[in-house]
Amino acid sequence: MNTNALIGSILPPWVVAVDTFDDHDAVLFPAEEEVISRSVETRRKEFATARMCARQAMGLLGLPPQPLLPGLRGEPQWPKGFVGSITHCAGYRGAVVSPGGDTITIGIDAEPNEPLSNGVLEAVSLPEERKALRALAVDHPEVSWDRLLFSAKESVYKAWFPLAKRWLDFEDAILTFNPVLGAFSARILVTGPHVGGQQLAGFTGKYMARDGLLLTAIVMATSTASRRHRPVLRRPVPQPVRA
Repeated sequence: MNTNALIGSILPPWVVAVDTFDDHDAVLFPAEEEVISRSVETRRKEFATARMCARQAMGLLGLPPQPLLPGLRGEPQWPKGFVGSITHCAGYRGAVVSPGGDTITIGIDAEPNEPLSNGVLEAVSLPEERKALRALAVDHPEVSWDRLLFSAKESVYKAWFPLAKRWLDFEDAILTFNPVLGAFSARILVTGPHVGGQQLAGFTGKYMARDGLLLTAIVMATSTASRRHRPVLRRPVPQPVRA
């Protein structure tokens, strides 16, 4: 397990992340075993290892080991007062957790840095997005932009569902990427829930391409966290003027 997590580099400092590139012989709680009992061994291993990452992250925040059961859409049910997200793909499992006083919602996703299968991009994207991806691929061919779009939309959904409690289709959000900043924004095209007195209209997130992986993350901070972790701007010290 790695507490200096790869995905931690695109997360704010108050979010705890743990990840691993290998499966482990993780012990599940009986209720979790029941959830995964009919799954194939590979699915069981990724489920158990991801839960192990989550429990280690929770432990770093002072939480005792406890089961993380799936909710209505398979989302992990975090302890009261905490939010988090889990992801796994070939060669990677990761989990992130934050106190609810700092974070409203989180969504993370990991994918291999490889093109999507034929026909998948058309199913998960809008025409404007496909046009933008073609331009990005010319200037940054090292990134599988179709797969990155898919990953970012997965992160959008994971951040959306705990707030809205309803489905969000791939075509219900339009994404744009900023390769200079390693960032993306998502504009929600359906009516969103009210969060903090305002209607949710979208998300901003970060991404990275490294070690054959694409990682995306969305963290919606509370106003308390934004104030507490705001960088201090220091005025330059006046220098003497030489005559």
